[in-house]
Amino acid sequence: MSNDKKPDFSNVQSGANTQSTGGGGGGLAGGKPDFSNVVSGADTVAGGGAGSTGARTYTIEKGDTLSEIAKRFYGKAKYWRQIHEANSAEIENPDRIFPGQVITLPAIDTDGDGTPDDPAAA
Repeated sequence: MSNDKKPDFSNVQSGANTQSTGGGGGGLAGGKPDFSNVVSGADTVAGGGAGSTGARTYTIEKGDTLSEIAKRFYGKAKYWRQIHEANSAEIENPDRIFPGQVITLPAIDTDGDGTPDDPAAA
């Protein structure tokens, strides 16, 4: 399943207050940024939590490679193949990934104990 939709952050405003003295809310009600107009293109959200499979999503950034992502999340670049296999519907060629693509980082047994390890724990 290919998801060409991208999040729309065009109407997001910052609520940062750079004043060093006095109160103030940074120009926004309550001093908090307004994310009410942010639209996500993701069909599903994966992450930790009760009953989780250990998989999570990751959005490809400029300069990323599957090997680099594998090293960052699993400690070794050799796990790029498992990332590619888990995303074979979205990534036809593992050498051609694009910024904005959302991929699944599968749970992989990286410590050899027979149980898949959550990539979020890395």
